[in-house]
Amino acid sequence: MKDIYQVIDTVLISEKATLLQEENNEYVFKVARDANKLAVKRAIEELFGKKVATVRTLNVQGKKKRNRRADAGRTAHWKKAIVRLKDGESLDLV
Repeated sequence: MKDIYQVIDTVLISEKATLLQEENNEYVFKVARDANKLAVKRAIEELFGKKVATVRTLNVQGKKKRNRRADAGRTAHWKKAIVRLKDGESLDLV
């Protein structure tokens, strides 16, 4: 099992993430690609001291990029976790 500081990479703040936070008490994190739902739940509960209700994860494919050359590259693949906290819990991220 990985260290909890290697599981959570960053907090994602976008329009959709803010909407999820306001309506469903869900927070979006960029996590390690080999992290599973149990590792994400344990890391959030230990880092922030909050109770987690559910965790959803998804793999995000890297985008294709071309820099004025014939060969195309791509950005790295990454993993996203959407974490719902129990009622009455909240995170002050910003």
